[in-house]
Amino acid sequence: MTLEAKSLTKAVVPSTLIPSPSPGNLQSTRLALHVSEDGSSCWAYVASGCHIYKLKYYWLLDTTGRFFRKQRKGKPSDSCAVSGYGLFLVTRCPHRSEIQSIVLAETESTGYLMLGSVDSYGHLIVSKLDPAGEDVNRLIYSVLPRDGGVGEGSWAGLCFSPVQWSMAAVARSFCKTVDVYDQDIHVRTLRTLWYPSALNFMQNLSPANENSILAITEGCQLTIWDLRMKENGGCLHRICGSPGDVFYAVCSSSTGNIAVGGADRTVTVYDPRRWASLSRWVHCSKYEITGLAFSSIDPDHIYIQGVDYEVFCGQWKENTKVFSFRGDSNWLGFTKVLRTSVFNMLERMYMDVCKGVPQKGFLGGWCDSGSIFVADVVAKESEINTVKGFVNGFS
Repeated sequence: MTLEAKSLTKAVVPSTLIPSPSPGNLQSTRLALHVSEDGSSCWAYVASGCHIYKLKYYWLLDTTGRFFRKQRKGKPSDSCAVSGYGLFLVTRCPHRSEIQSIVLAETESTGYLMLGSVDSYGHLIVSKLDPAGEDVNRLIYSVLPRDGGVGEGSWAGLCFSPVQWSMAAVARSFCKTVDVYDQDIHVRTLRTLWYPSALNFMQNLSPANENSILAITEGCQLTIWDLRMKENGGCLHRICGSPGDVFYAVCSSSTGNIAVGGADRTVTVYDPRRWASLSRWVHCSKYEITGLAFSSIDPDHIYIQGVDYEVFCGQWKENTKVFSFRGDSNWLGFTKVLRTSVFNMLERMYMDVCKGVPQKGFLGGWCDSGSIFVADVVAKESEINTVKGFVNGFS
């Protein structure tokens, strides 16, 4: 399967509302997206300073040949311009220092969205949102850092468990700690040897440990932690990269593979069953890699964000680029989202393939200039028709 960017839209946050976004850290992720079921509108959550803002905008899609030729250049198409938007302040996230990471997660039981944010001192706030993007006047929980927020602030990362939304992990760089919470209850603290720079719960493991294995990058090492283990402080395995080349990004795919990237401009994909390298895409980016995400449509594709304003999609097995686009300034956030709910993804993907409808994904980035870019990613039509004919042959 090969992916392509069907459209690229651009929305600009007025400078009168956010005059100059706070710089954050090199690998800070301060953008979260939620796309409507029909793909006609999008809620974008951005963090600057101590505040979180939400931007709603609509776009008009054009499917002419001229539009696709424009898109291949990695520039927003004039025929795909934003037709309307509004910016609002999320008032239920009262941080006192600069927000470093925000994450948007869907819950299976309630159908609500959970917006989590963590600032430079490790203060975690999780809010409940309506699926339509409207606020629910209720704050779920807020957790203060274990040390009371003393000392110097630094990068802080956040991730939710893919199968248990109430479980969250918060990493703090200067403290060399990763705190795991079940809602507002502290579960345990993992202490790293180096400064942590990224973290992610691993996916597609056995049901017994799918929400207990955590992948953390610290310095030039990728470390795997089991929350049920006490030996070695919970550290299960260590994989060392090139000395001096710091890892800035880690992600896991739906098949269980783990990818890391950083200062060496190389993406390495590991098989967690035998901790061996499956692929090594050397110097795929011109500058340091600060963001990684496997495609939800096809895990053989990976999205890569670099410091040089570029975001591109590539096939990591073949080490080839598929498409790319560039921002107009430094990236402040990078995220991906699937069109449908993640809990109904497999069922709806099967139905879409049978009907010949390509599965959609969205890839977004927020720039220092205030511009938000969103790419509409789909599988190529020719391959969808091939799969459709294959399915019809068995029906």
